[in-house]
Amino acid sequence: MDLIKFVEEQSVEKKQVPEFKSGDTVTVHYKIREGNKERVQLYQGVVIQRNSTGSTETFTVRKVSNGIGVERIFPVNSPNIDKIEVNSRGKVRRAKLFYLRALTGKAARIKSKRV
Repeated sequence: MDLIKFVEEQSVEKKQVPEFKSGDTVTVHYKIREGNKERVQLYQGVVIQRNSTGSTETFTVRKVSNGIGVERIFPVNSPNIDKIEVNSRGKVRRAKLFYLRALTGKAARIKSKRV
């Protein structure tokens, strides 16, 4: 079992990602292939969770688009992620912010952390 994890860790190249946690607002620059063309699309939202560790680590970003909540799961070490920008740090008291799904409008805001 440990040997399998070791081989996985070696095969996936670690990317340099900025330090962020749940509650932070991030912009993910994600490469999208359309036919033979490739473009970078920005996805900005609040990180509601970070899941797993090592090469299989993922994070979920939630944004509200046209009044509808949209969540997207990104692998941290994905080759399709161009870069991740941390826009603001959030002041939250838990690691998984699933309660944001039930909130709308001003109630869904997260206080920003003082630096």
